[in-house]
Amino acid sequence: MTTSMELCSSAMRGSVIAPPGKKLVIADLSNIEGRVLSWLAGESWKLKAFADFDLKIGHDLYKLAYAKAFGINPEDVDKDQRQIGKTMELALGYAGGVGAFITFSLAFNIDLEAMAENAWDVIPKATLDEATSFLEWQLGQGKSQFGLSEEAFIVCDSFKRLWREAHPAVSSWWKELENVCVAAVNSPGQTYTCRMHKIRRDGAWLRIMLPSGRYLCYPSPRVEEDGTLTFMGINQYTRKWERLRTYGGKLVENITQGVARDVLAYSMPRIENAGYDITLTVHDEIISEAPDEEGYSHEHLADLMAQGEPWSEGLPLAAAGFEAYRYRKG
Repeated sequence: MTTSMELCSSAMRGSVIAPPGKKLVIADLSNIEGRVLSWLAGESWKLKAFADFDLKIGHDLYKLAYAKAFGINPEDVDKDQRQIGKTMELALGYAGGVGAFITFSLAFNIDLEAMAENAWDVIPKATLDEATSFLEWQLGQGKSQFGLSEEAFIVCDSFKRLWREAHPAVSSWWKELENVCVAAVNSPGQTYTCRMHKIRRDGAWLRIMLPSGRYLCYPSPRVEEDGTLTFMGINQYTRKWERLRTYGGKLVENITQGVARDVLAYSMPRIENAGYDITLTVHDEIISEAPDEEGYSHEHLADLMAQGEPWSEGLPLAAAGFEAYRYRKG
């Protein structure tokens, strides 16, 4: 059932119309967070997979994610399994677990109980045993199993474990980054290195340098008695300025999304110099106005977006788009 919010959103898009003699040229970066995450972490097999896919000699990355986790050929991944692979990719890259998997499954209308029934026999027994032990621990701690059956919870947790096994560079980065940030907070004025990043506490700020040279800054950082890292910020639920807890997966998410933003932002002067007037951006998408002529195309705009910068060497980029007189979802 279509909600009123969805209808309003669709109506908002359609209100963006090209003026006479112009057209809208639109493109978005393809799987930018997945590409940036793999690049920053140094997940070499996946960087090659992205590059091969762009050259049309490799597999769809969502099929590959499922195949890599279950040790099967990507050609054997069916439509439903691809959807599970997509959910794994979007939910698990920032240290997410069963809760994150459920959240993204809802977005893609995946029936978790049916999924669990179909997947149970193809999950390695050792993985199922580990997930079962985790569920027992979870319940012993008085924690929730998120309204799932035991089988569905165990399968979701197994997917988490299989994804992490298939992505050792990403998985190891979460805790490594957290430990370095804790060390930096405890040692003001000392510069630490964590993979591509310089990390340092100066005064009331913890600063993480991105490859572009820009910094992510966390005000009033503190290591609590239990070893967790906190800083001051706006709580996204209460909208109040308060002390927030963070962890390795969240820090990796902040960095990845910050770099993805830089990729988009650095392409914008190049795009406007080529004659495309940027009207607005939506996440990783650029909506521009250009003369209604053949020389201006979504293929050209996509090429401009995916050129990269000297600081992003080795990051495989791709973009795709369309042209229209009225804005719509691509």
